[in-house]
Amino acid sequence: MAKIILVGGGTASGKTYVINEVVKLIGEENVAHLSIDDYYKDLTSLTMEERIKVNYDHPKAFDWPLIKKQLIDLKNDKTILKPIYDFTIHNRSEKTVELQPKKIVIVEGIMALVNKDIRSIGDLKIFINASRERRLLRRMDRDQKERGRNVDSIINQYFATVQPMYEEIIEPSSYYADMLINNDGYDNKSIEVLAAVLRALVNGEME
Repeated sequence: MAKIILVGGGTASGKTYVINEVVKLIGEENVAHLSIDDYYKDLTSLTMEERIKVNYDHPKAFDWPLIKKQLIDLKNDKTILKPIYDFTIHNRSEKTVELQPKKIVIVEGIMALVNKDIRSIGDLKIFINASRERRLLRRMDRDQKERGRNVDSIINQYFATVQPMYEEIIEPSSYYADMLINNDGYDNKSIEVLAAVLRALVNGEME
């Protein structure tokens, strides 16, 4: 049975960086990686203008029943067809990708620790923390390079919904974490500790 590792934290807190570094240490052959970002609700029925106005930093934006079903399938060593979210059109893509279970399934996203049902499936819960200023700078860099966004739209969205929702919903979810990692710099010791824990899970040394 696969071990489900939930990794939460604010937008651009460095979740992907931490996960990539950990995977290097424990071996990608042991890890399946799933992003909750791909599970935004299908908004095909809305116009582009309406999609832009959606608050994507609220739990209601996500398809929780699908996330739960697919995590249970992975935990039970079943292959899933994972949805793909296209940030350029603010909607789920028509494409899916086959994801096979591994010994470790890392589930990453701002809402990874928010939903009670998803927390109950997780075997280990981690929260990645970073300062507001660093998260904003990282988000601006990422969204311009990877998501085709302009600076004004990034800043407007950040202060209108991203930061308020972080304070109201995301940050309080850190209470449920088994491990907190400060990612304002390169905290390699925390990454090494997390890798050691996951390696023990892979080797059957921990339950």
